[in-house]
Amino acid sequence: MKKQGVLLINLGSPDSPSVPDVRKYLREFLMDPCVLDAPWPVRAFVVYGCILPFRPKQSAEAYHQIWTAEGSPLVVTSRNVQRELQRRLGEGFVVELAMRYQNPSIASAIAALHAQGITEVLVIPLFPHYAMSSFGTAVSRAQEIAAKAAPEMRLNIVKPYYSEPRYIQALAASATEFLKQEYDHLLFSFHGLPERHLRKADPTGSHCLMSGDCCERQSPAHQTCYRAQCFATVRAFAQEAGVPEGKFSVAFQSRLGRDPWLKPYADFEFKRLAENGVKKLLVICPAFVSDCLETLEEVAMRGRETFLEAGGEEFTLIPCMNEHPQWLCALEGMVRSDSGQ
Repeated sequence: MKKQGVLLINLGSPDSPSVPDVRKYLREFLMDPCVLDAPWPVRAFVVYGCILPFRPKQSAEAYHQIWTAEGSPLVVTSRNVQRELQRRLGEGFVVELAMRYQNPSIASAIAALHAQGITEVLVIPLFPHYAMSSFGTAVSRAQEIAAKAAPEMRLNIVKPYYSEPRYIQALAASATEFLKQEYDHLLFSFHGLPERHLRKADPTGSHCLMSGDCCERQSPAHQTCYRAQCFATVRAFAQEAGVPEGKFSVAFQSRLGRDPWLKPYADFEFKRLAENGVKKLLVICPAFVSDCLETLEEVAMRGRETFLEAGGEEFTLIPCMNEHPQWLCALEGMVRSDSGQ
């Protein structure tokens, strides 16, 4: 029986929270032109001259706070999802896991599929929304490696699924128990992007960030507009979960450098909401399907501290979907729909 391949791709993690491993990870991540989109000499100067001499120690301390006995939460969870999806799909499929940066690598995953004679592979980027620095670079790297190492292999790419019913239902199901609790406000915290990334991804060259309501006006640009897709997720989630208008808002986290990033900034919002009388805050991070440094340390630790210091009383992070059964059902559905089952 001919088997079909499935390749799950997440962002990645250092191999350990040690400074050398964190430096290695940051070097690969930040030297990607899809992440730091500057000419190579400028990128090298910024990364090697301004970031790597200082940032790895700080980041290593953050990773130490979230590291588990099994390893990186992102990698451990992703491997568990891989195994469970394999179990659900059965012998007709081979599920491999890869990280865009570090291990397990995309090259090793494609080699494993190629060694089993698999020529049809469904690639599922574990990023619901399109961004050149996540979805885009993961797909490009997989295509580049497959073209060289397994030219007969055909990669079928799952499109961004930011408003697909299976994803929205899984996201809402993972939050159900938290939404039943008493809370004042729900903040959707998405990973941020430099504003220039949106303009670069705009195929029209004249829509994204050109007006205050650009995300509400229909445009071909929305196919690759991270901001518009985030807002679409929020609308669909609020409707599915029954969150009333006026009880939720959106922010963007994890900015780096001095260039303008998508606003409002999450760390500013934690403070502002508390100062405006929000006592019980719920936070959900829909851009991440697995908990990682950005959710566990940046939001759950530093975000909580900011909120409480500004006068808030209860700060609750809704975990990512991680290994939630509904999320696994959604992934299984993507695979079976692609295979015509």
